[in-house]
Amino acid sequence: MRKTLSLTIAALAAIVSTSPATAQEKKVLTVYTYESFIADWGPGPKVKAAFEETCACTLNFVGVADGVALLTRLKLEGVSTDADIALGLDTNLVQEAKDTGLFEAAGIDTSAVTVPGGFKEEIFLPYDYGHFAVIYDSETIKNPPKSLKDLVEGDPAQKIAIQDPRTSTPGLGLLLWVKSVYGDKAPEAWAKLKTRILTVTPGWSEAYGLFTKGEVPMVFSYVTSPAYHMIEENTQRYQAARFEEGHYIQIEVSGMLKSAKDKDLARQFLAFTLSPQFQSIIPTTNWMMPAAATAAPLPAAFATLVQPGKTFLMSPQDVAKNRQAWIGEWLSAMSMN
Repeated sequence: MRKTLSLTIAALAAIVSTSPATAQEKKVLTVYTYESFIADWGPGPKVKAAFEETCACTLNFVGVADGVALLTRLKLEGVSTDADIALGLDTNLVQEAKDTGLFEAAGIDTSAVTVPGGFKEEIFLPYDYGHFAVIYDSETIKNPPKSLKDLVEGDPAQKIAIQDPRTSTPGLGLLLWVKSVYGDKAPEAWAKLKTRILTVTPGWSEAYGLFTKGEVPMVFSYVTSPAYHMIEENTQRYQAARFEEGHYIQIEVSGMLKSAKDKDLARQFLAFTLSPQFQSIIPTTNWMMPAAATAAPLPAAFATLVQPGKTFLMSPQDVAKNRQAWIGEWLSAMSMN
């Protein structure tokens, strides 16, 4: 009898411990982002730990290959998406993202944001930025390109790995950089540059991996990329080429989905992305520049990086209007014999 009673009490305790009310005490915030953000060496683990200390919630990251792939996934999932927040789109994609009707303004104070060009957007919040650059191996290349023209018309034996503009935000950045400088002559520039391209990868990680393995002496990346090698590997072997025309900028943003399950929690996270904790994590994990003045002072290595003389940035509206046509030009040029 006492044994039966004990079992009954245990069974009731088990039911109580797994009741819906108890299970729902800890909220979950789902953030779609790109894979390198949530890698062990990326900002994701530190961001998760810091935010969960403040929110009494679980921060659930879902990774996709790149920012372009992120927008594609959201389009496919539509209003049924599990995402509460999208983190990892950039200014080249925000108009297209707005046009989906999936996002809404969160009303976050952005007065601390200090990105080049003063980019402001009602729905999407900048959290970091970086100028694109050609990164080269100084042990292999002694005379790196000094301009986009040098890159396009340089020695075909010196190869570069780039990213696909259909799937990658850096790939799209290079496409827009070439368009910004060459205008209507962009297809001819791509036809010339094609002879120097070793491979076109779906995303940044694949291209940079080939570069660090020594399989290609140049890669399309960011002005900030050498800081990683200086700080983490204590080497200045890998450097960014300074282009005299200037450099195209990427400003990465986050935004709240209309279908977010807990909008107050989503707003809390968006505000957190501009906080000292988040912003100070970015430089030495995402290897980008912090977007807000709340960040801690940068490591000394950042003072040695290339300082672009001019910043290129097309309006989100122009990119949304022309992106598919310009990708079509790129595909035609790259497929030419």
